[in-house]
Amino acid sequence: MTTTDTVVHIVDDEEAVRNSLAFLLSGAGFAVRVHESATDFLAIAAGISNGCLITDLRMPDMDGVELLRKLRDAGALLPAIVITGHGDVQMAVEAMKNGALDFIEKPFSDQVLIDSIGRAVERADEQVRNEAAEELVRQRLDSLSERERQVLDGVVAGQPNKTIASELGISPRTVEVYRAGLMGKMQARSLAELVRMVIDIGYDPAG
Repeated sequence: MTTTDTVVHIVDDEEAVRNSLAFLLSGAGFAVRVHESATDFLAIAAGISNGCLITDLRMPDMDGVELLRKLRDAGALLPAIVITGHGDVQMAVEAMKNGALDFIEKPFSDQVLIDSIGRAVERADEQVRNEAAEELVRQRLDSLSERERQVLDGVVAGQPNKTIASELGISPRTVEVYRAGLMGKMQARSLAELVRMVIDIGYDPAG
C-alpha cells in the first residue's frame, strides 16, 4: 500500500481497460483518475502538480507518443508509463525518448505494473520536492539587495573579489562583506554550494 498523494492518471480509449486498471490500482492504494482520450487528458494536464500517467500507445484520436510529445512541449513533465502491444517496442522506445519513464508489454502481471507505478510515484514526489526547493532558492534571491545581487553575478561568473571590486568601484574587503551577507541570505554553507544552487534554477547573471 502507498501513502502518496500522487494521482495516477489512466488514459485509454477502452472503457474495460480503464476500469480494470483503476480497480487494480485503487486496491493497491493509489489515488486514480481515468480519462477516455489523450485529448481529454491534455485539457487538464497543465493543472496537475503531483501526478503520474499511464497511457496506451495505440489510441484512435492521438497515440501515446504524440500525447507525450505534446505534454513535453507544454512543459507538463509528468512521470509516464506506456502500455504496449506486441510489435510496438519501437514505438515504445520512441515514447521513452519523449519522456516516458517505462514501458510495459501486454500481457503483463499486476505486480509488474504496480512496481513500475511505484517508481513513477517516487519520481513524481522527487519532482515536487525539487520544485519546492527551487522556489525557496528564488525567494532567497529576491531577498538580496541590488549590491548583493551584483556581487553574486560576479561570483557566478567566476570572477575573483578584486575583479568584482574593480567593476563595482568598491574595495575587495567590501566585496567580502557583501559576499558573506548574500551567502547568509541564500543559506549557502560554501561558495560551491552557492554557485550550485543558483545554477540549478537556471540563474543568468546577465539577466
